[in-house]
Amino acid sequence: MVIVLHPSVTPEQMEELKQEIEREGCTAWPTYGTFQNILGVVGETRKIDRDRLLTKEYVEKVLLVQEPYKKVNRLFHPENSIIQVAGRSVGGEKLAIIAGPCSVESEQQIVTIAQQVKAAGAGFLRGGAFKPRTSPYSFQGLKEEGLELLKIAREATGLPIVTEIMSMNMLDKFVEDVDVIQIGARNMQNFDLLKAVGQTNKTVLLKRGLSATIEEFLMSAEYIMAEGNENIILCERGIRTFETYTRNTLDISAVLAIKKLSHLPVIVDPSHAAGMWWMVEALSKAAVAVGADGLIIEVHNDPANARCDGQQSIKPERFATLMSSLQQIARIENRAV
Repeated sequence: MVIVLHPSVTPEQMEELKQEIEREGCTAWPTYGTFQNILGVVGETRKIDRDRLLTKEYVEKVLLVQEPYKKVNRLFHPENSIIQVAGRSVGGEKLAIIAGPCSVESEQQIVTIAQQVKAAGAGFLRGGAFKPRTSPYSFQGLKEEGLELLKIAREATGLPIVTEIMSMNMLDKFVEDVDVIQIGARNMQNFDLLKAVGQTNKTVLLKRGLSATIEEFLMSAEYIMAEGNENIILCERGIRTFETYTRNTLDISAVLAIKKLSHLPVIVDPSHAAGMWWMVEALSKAAVAVGADGLIIEVHNDPANARCDGQQSIKPERFATLMSSLQQIARIENRAV
């Protein structure tokens, strides 16, 4: 349920209404907007008398939320959420560009790439320390050593680090050392992990599952937000279809759908979507043109010898050229890079 309040509602009236709702066994929290104030309500809302609420002079209307996701729903938060990370924002006018290698391989590798993507204009550094791989014989990442190398790269460049968590056992370490905790596609419905990160105040980058519907994707975000953590970035990274030419099929329409349904920022991962380096630049431009709030791009200085996903990584010089092109597209969309 969403209770839309008159802009002139006082904090005292808001608090009085909140307590009244909570006496009915529901949870309520206020959202203050530029043009509208609302009170979001979750729980057994059938117990609440809508007609009685409408008798209050400061209540404009009462809306029932039909979708199963509540807190991530745009009805509960009409304005776009802007997530703050280490002095940078995701979801505002400036596009968030996250770049770096698929996996951390050495100190020289990650520091060099971090310096190169920063020089090109990236605002965040990505790099896998723990790698979920289809084959148990493939490179699984440097694990804790990889985290330490990411911290060295952050110290050298000032770039916040984004890396994927695999297990709740590492959560305390990630909360201490990582700026953005990534939940990968394979763990999108690992509900215990979602609840655990929801109990932290760390920003979470949640990737869409390989075969997940948009509703399932938003419900996973709801798991995180229901635990109290509202710092969530959604990532469309391509879904599995019958097509085998590309690694996945980039669902560019999902960006539009999610931004209509939810207030959370949405970024796009063109690297995992295509699985081919030569598609990354065009798909990145398409994502910005359609309204994505940012990109997460794999960049490697020696893709041919990368230990993971070299075929979908672009070189630093191509990334710099891409950033220049994105600035022009962003300007048309009244955005900045």
